[in-house]
Amino acid sequence: MDMSATESTEGWYSDDAATFGDRLAAAREAAGLSQKDLARRLGVKHQTLKHWEDDIAEPRANKLQMLSGLLSVSLRWLLTGHGEGVEPPGAAEIAPDVSAVLAEMRALRAQADRMAERLGVLEKQLRRAMTDAA
Repeated sequence: MDMSATESTEGWYSDDAATFGDRLAAAREAAGLSQKDLARRLGVKHQTLKHWEDDIAEPRANKLQMLSGLLSVSLRWLLTGHGEGVEPPGAAEIAPDVSAVLAEMRALRAQADRMAERLGVLEKQLRRAMTDAA
């Protein structure tokens, strides 16, 4: 599978390939800011920003808008990976064989995410059935 760098990095930051925290960290790094610097500019604790990047917590709408402006990315990109954002690291330097591996990894991650969501639904159904039976 021979892909150009553009083809292999398309969708790199989409919901299927990256989390909100991944996109936030990438945009922050592309802007040349440390977590502490960005947290100070946003008026939040460093730990709060770290939790956002680690996908432990999510910012409120007003902070999302501020992040978008401070990091020069669209709000849509920050939330979904589509729109005006940052380029994947080394996008122009990815070798074709590495691109193929990255593409397969993204596909597997998307598949794993879909399976985890399905497991969650089944778990809720099971709990509901057990509660109804009791």
